[in-house]
Amino acid sequence: MFKELDPILHSQLRLAVVSLLIGVKEAEFTFIKEKTNATAGNLSVQIQKLKDVGYIEVEKQFKDNYPLTTCSITKKGVEAFEKYVKALQSYLDAGKK
Repeated sequence: MFKELDPILHSQLRLAVVSLLIGVKEAEFTFIKEKTNATAGNLSVQIQKLKDVGYIEVEKQFKDNYPLTTCSITKKGVEAFEKYVKALQSYLDAGKK
């Protein structure tokens, strides 16, 4: 009856990052940090976990001698997010049956 929830997306911060990227397709690290109120260290760790499973891509470069990290959602990340939302919906619908 209950579908398994993706443990990668079930983390509040990782889910927030993917949710943001679903809407904008690409975002700078500082934008994500502002929107999630996460610390830079914690956000870096969670972004790396999302990158490791292929849910996001991370591009690092320099702009005016400052590091610029940009994150974007992958097709795999979109599919995982949609599957997660459907699984979560099954939990919400369980009480209606």
